Amino acid sequence: APDIPVIDQAYSKLSNSITVEWRAVPGATNYVLTAQDGDSFVETIVKNSPGTVTGLKPSTLYRITVRSINSGGKSQPSPFRKVETVLAAPILSVRSPSCDSIAVSWKAVHMAAGFSVSLMRSDGLGRVLKQNTTNTSLIFTNLDPGTLYTIKAYAWNANGMPGDDFTYNQRTSPNAPVDVKVAFNSGALRAVVSWMPTEGALTYSVTVSSGLLKLRCNTSSPSCMVPSLQCSSEYDVSVTAHNDAGSSEPTDAVSLKTIPCAPVNISIEEDEPGHLLVSWSSVSLGHYYVVFVKSDDGLEVHCNTSHTQCHFQSDCGFTYFISVFAYNKAGQSPLGDVLNYTTAPCCPGDFRAVFVSSDTMRVTWAPVRGADLYETRAAGGSGVLLCRDTATACSLSALQCSTPYNITVYSFSEARGSSASCAPHYVATAPCSPEIKNISKEGLSVISVQWQPNNEEAMYVVTARGEAGLWHCTSTRNSCSLMDLPCGSAFSVSAIARSPAGQSLPSYSIPLETAPCCPNDLILTQVTQSVTNISWSVGRGAQTYVPTLESPKGQAKCRTLQTYCLLGCITCGTNYTVSLRAISETGLTSSCTYQGYSSSACCPSGVKLYRLSNNGIRVFWRASDETINYNADLRGSKGNFSCTPSSGLSHCDITKIPCGDVYTVLVTPVTNKGPKLTFCPKKIYSGTIS
Repeated sequence: APDIPVIDQAYSKLSNSITVEWRAVPGATNYVLTAQDGDSFVETIVKNSPGTVTGLKPSTLYRITVRSINSGGKSQPSPFRKVETVLAAPILSVRSPSCDSIAVSWKAVHMAAGFSVSLMRSDGLGRVLKQNTTNTSLIFTNLDPGTLYTIKAYAWNANGMPGDDFTYNQRTSPNAPVDVKVAFNSGALRAVVSWMPTEGALTYSVTVSSGLLKLRCNTSSPSCMVPSLQCSSEYDVSVTAHNDAGSSEPTDAVSLKTIPCAPVNISIEEDEPGHLLVSWSSVSLGHYYVVFVKSDDGLEVHCNTSHTQCHFQSDCGFTYFISVFAYNKAGQSPLGDVLNYTTAPCCPGDFRAVFVSSDTMRVTWAPVRGADLYETRAAGGSGVLLCRDTATACSLSALQCSTPYNITVYSFSEARGSSASCAPHYVATAPCSPEIKNISKEGLSVISVQWQPNNEEAMYVVTARGEAGLWHCTSTRNSCSLMDLPCGSAFSVSAIARSPAGQSLPSYSIPLETAPCCPNDLILTQVTQSVTNISWSVGRGAQTYVPTLESPKGQAKCRTLQTYCLLGCITCGTNYTVSLRAISETGLTSSCTYQGYSSSACCPSGVKLYRLSNNGIRVFWRASDETINYNADLRGSKGNFSCTPSSGLSHCDITKIPCGDVYTVLVTPVTNKGPKLTFCPKKIYSGTIS
């Protein structure tokens, strides 16, 4: 182990530590410092001298020893020294009660006999102020406002040994700001307050007060904006400077008068047509007034007055927007209520009346300024018709026909009501609709129409309308005739009345159907001796046909929906009259006559065949009429043969007939036109093989 160290000196400069100095010991690598107070002690290991033991109690007597250390161990403690720690520093409480003073106070320090407090500007300017006292407080006066000072204090004991010192920085409170100015913004009802910066002031507060109302604004700059001021008010404005030491005295109040409030209780009266009177209540702090009157066409006039009313000229049908402002030195009042006043609208002009039907009239007119609604009043007939609309047109319906009306158009506005008395317009309605009483047939294609005349000086027009076209007739009386109506056609017949006032509605339509047309083509073809086929073309408008063949010997007819039929019981060799009835779906009938028809001659009877010696045959028959000539035909696979006897004979011969064949023999009357008849009875003849 190393040698024992020897303490040269030990002393305390801080209340929580003691510093020890000793001579170095050869071979020692560290040293252990020990401070003992009764049974408690504090040890500290250091490398070399000097060394300090910390963590001690102030104003306390300690026994100090040192031991040296190396790898071999620790030495014995050195001879001790007794050392007392110095006094603790007083803990200061500092404030600036005014802009030129600082008050310092502290709690008593154990074992202290007195205290020393010094003060100086932190920037080093000026002199140091120092006071010794046995009290626990003192005040430094005559200091610079708003200036940062450094305060140092320590206690000493009965031996005059100073203890720890305590340092504190304190700023004096600022002076009140100077050169306060107020700039008022009348449009925004706010004020900007400015002043010269104050030494040492960190922030400023602006107080704007009026009676019990107080507005505040805090800022770190030398100006501040105070919003939300009231109109027609007078304020006192003061500024106070602040820093961490306190506040200055407020500045002397600066007076601020705001703009006047907007006038209220505005009333508008039209004391006489064309003149408006605008009045309002007086406004506090208002020196004079300006009234602006702007019409809805953009024209604006104004009136300056120190009184509370103004007169203006006005026109009918205009809306006027009226605003009143009060003024003083601070400026113009805010915009208050903007009133509008609408004068009664003018009477509508450019009147026009057009009939859209016999009992409906469309009335139009030019729009007038200020009109929200128009009323059309039509007086005439059995009463008064009213029509109200926002449009500049009105349709008067259900008017009595052929009646004069007194029509007046009034304009209305919601604000002012109706226009003044407006001039009426006289209009006559169109004639009344006629009533068709009878439709009769006067001829093949002539229809007479009769109606009930119910108008004076009216022209009546009758129209037949159908798929075939239009047919008209006119008359100023109670009837007219429709000419050349086509057959087989359906029409709707109506009538209207016309006059200088207009045209009536058409009457109720009466259906009219003309008789069906006769077929143009009719063809008769004899099928058998007693049956004839008859056919014809289509007759327009016909549904059913009844063709008839008639002679003194009898009648043949049929009823059909087709354009053909077979007529039986026809007498041969007879002349017939030909007729046809075309019948429509509703039963209208047209009787049609055609060229006469002659049936074919009668077929012969008793036909017999006789063989002749020269490979021929003789054909005999019994004629139905001696005046009729006949023809005999022989037809087979080896040839066709025929013979015609002389007039008056009832037989004829056919020779050189090839043998070994079967022949059909047919005897028919000779016709002047058309094909040979094929419906007469046939005979079979078989020739013998030679």
